[in-house]
Amino acid sequence: MKYLRLLFDNFTLALLGVVLIATVLPCSGDGAVYFGWLTNLAIGLLFFLHGAKLSREAIIAGAGHWRLHGLVFACTFMLFPLLGLAFKPLFVPLVGNELYLGVLYLCALPATVQSAIAFTSLARGNVPAAICSAAASSLLGIFLTPLLVMLLLGASGDTGSGLDAVLKITLQLLVPFVAGQLARRWIGAWVKRKARWLKVVDQGSILLVVYTAFSEAVVTGLWHTVSPQHLAGLFGVCAILLTVVLFATHQLGKLLGFDLEDRITILFAGSKKSLATGVPMAQVLFVGSGIGAMILPLMLFHQIQLMVCAVLAQRYASREQGAEEASAA
Repeated sequence: MKYLRLLFDNFTLALLGVVLIATVLPCSGDGAVYFGWLTNLAIGLLFFLHGAKLSREAIIAGAGHWRLHGLVFACTFMLFPLLGLAFKPLFVPLVGNELYLGVLYLCALPATVQSAIAFTSLARGNVPAAICSAAASSLLGIFLTPLLVMLLLGASGDTGSGLDAVLKITLQLLVPFVAGQLARRWIGAWVKRKARWLKVVDQGSILLVVYTAFSEAVVTGLWHTVSPQHLAGLFGVCAILLTVVLFATHQLGKLLGFDLEDRITILFAGSKKSLATGVPMAQVLFVGSGIGAMILPLMLFHQIQLMVCAVLAQRYASREQGAEEASAA
């Protein structure tokens, strides 16, 4: 039952429900305009609250482990994009050109914060380093992801001009985030106490973006252009990508001489991609009707990474617990 809850948690079911609603009852016309404004406001509030929540002390505490952070950032912002490009001859026949662009967008995203820290803690890894790496990755992603998207997608992606993309990121994501950091001294404790409310805003903004994006995509014929074969191929693509990255992070941690706790942190922080950052950022970066296809790979990859990493974390935890019991005996 525990694994079933991991596979089908409430948020996953909500995501599937929103996609179904957008397929059956997509918003259009004036409704789409209103939902667009509501989505932009929710995204701004989301990044404002994350700015107010992010602890400077946690960043300073973990910032000294520069070798670990450097490897995690290299896996997140270099290894993933290189794999996305290198596997193009394999991925394009499986998913088609439109979904392949979504895979490239997935590869450009920062690591997720909550699950990277949660799995590292469960597996008994270096939690302070995981906090620092995940938080810094999320912050760096605001700057690096738009640049990587322009480099990876080039003329193939409908991202608008480079200057326009940077301006949108600055106004809709960075400005609220910095404002939240500046307001932290007054509202930081309140935000910490209202963590459950922040989770509602976090998940609610994602659901809004998914509904708006899929509504527009459905109106313009997403499910007529994405075949069942391509959807099945996308599952295989996400599984291949995650498998290769998990193997690479595991081996690199060993080759570079990190201890077990640090290798666990590298494995879980370096193999994640953030749905919470990626979905709102897609709303900012991409124009036109292609947003649905751009976030579909991310939604699927996110669920696969949670399922696989939950199993890995449990295995690490049980192995460590067994070793401790043998030592005590």
